[in-house]
Formats: sequence, C-alpha cells, structure tokens
Amino acid sequence: MTDAAPEFDFRLRPYRSLGPRGFLIVMGLIGGVSFITGLLFMLKGAWPVFGFLGLDVALVWFAFQKSYRSGRAEERLFIQDSDMVVTRIHPDGRQQIWRFPAYWARVDLAPHHSGDNELTIGSHGDRIRIAGFLSPDERVHLADALQDAIRAWRNHVPGLGLDPERQA
Repeated sequence: MTDAAPEFDFRLRPYRSLGPRGFLIVMGLIGGVSFITGLLFMLKGAWPVFGFLGLDVALVWFAFQKSYRSGRAEERLFIQDSDMVVTRIHPDGRQQIWRFPAYWARVDLAPHHSGDNELTIGSHGDRIRIAGFLSPDERVHLADALQDAIRAWRNHVPGLGLDPERQA
C-alpha cells in the first residue's frame, strides 16, 4: 500500500493585530478624547478646533478601514494534479491564478541590499513574487517550509522513481 502524497496547501494572509473589538475601543478612546478636548475649546470660544478634531477622528477611522481592506488579500499555494497552483486574491476580490509543473517548481529567496528579501516561486523561466506582505523573517521560514513540502511531495509521487515501494 502506497503512502498518500503529503498535504500541500499554504494559505497566506496579512496579519492584523487589532481585531474588531480593539478597533472599537481605540476609536472610542480617540473619539472621546477629541470630543472632550473640542468641547473645552468650544467653551473658550475657539469653536473651529472642534471641527478639526472631528476631522482627525474621521482620518484615523479612514486609515484603519483602508488597513482592514488591504488585510483581505490572500495567497494560496497548493498542488493540484501535477501542477503547483498559486492563487492570489486581491483586497478588491479580483483573483489571479498561476500554474507551474510541480516537479520543477523552484522556490528562491533573494536577499535585498536594504536588508529585506524577495520570495519567488516559478518554473521554466516563469516566476512570480509571493508573500510580499510578510516580514523578511516570515519569508525565510516560509521559503524553508515550501522547499520541504515540495521535496516531500516529489518523494511520494508515483512514477518518478522516488516512490518508496518502487525502490524496494
């Protein structure tokens, strides 16, 4: 009996440290402080300050909303049949799909002079950049995990001469 090929399904999403409850607390604090401060200025006759403080609250809210919207991005890497499939879902819901022959898929981690790095995956001259929203350290760990997973998949694919039962 042949062992099943190892599971190969990586889902990558940007990390957001502030959840919905934390967002409400932060916005409540910012709004409360701005309201009280604006009220004090209004009582002293500087009523335009109240409007500017309200604008500040609105700008902070807008920045958080933009951050949460970008957090809807996702990348998924998996093997289907004998293809390495990379699916990228953009924050606006648009989807892109790339397919590479899984056996020839190559993961490259290229250091950048700024201290950052770039993770790519490809085959036969075609390559795409992945995990751009992860930190450099996370990309290093992901590159190692991807290489290990591809190697494990290759070693369990029947017909490639690497199947443990066929070698016996």
